[in-house]
Amino acid sequence: MPLHVDDIMRLLCHISGEQKMKAAVKHSARGALAAGTGAFLGGLMGGPPGIAVGGAVGGLLGAWMSSGQFKPVPQILMEMPPAQQQKLCENIYTIISNLDWTDATHLIMLVMGNASLQQKVAAALINYVSQDLKAEIQYGD
Repeated sequence: MPLHVDDIMRLLCHISGEQKMKAAVKHSARGALAAGTGAFLGGLMGGPPGIAVGGAVGGLLGAWMSSGQFKPVPQILMEMPPAQQQKLCENIYTIISNLDWTDATHLIMLVMGNASLQQKVAAALINYVSQDLKAEIQYGD
């Protein structure tokens, strides 16, 4: 059976939606840059005490910037470029390749009806989001 990216993406959106998965990509480099910039500007404007104040303000700003904003995983999946979607679907297809489905609805029904298979697909999705996208996953509202 050929790889049906749209069907598999709908399956992944369904599973991640049911589990209320959210993910945030951390931006630690931006946070470090903000902290360093704050200390530098503080030093220029206020000398040694300015470095301390600027570093503190920059550090707070950097921490806020690096915390990441959580978005629903289904939204993240649908916004991924086609090449990333293809790679993810290839990973999932290795798990569901023995299934014979006609459309996305049928695929979702088959996977959701098998707890073991559902768990394997969810684990592969979580692994992809956390390893390849370097995102932190959160569950619930």
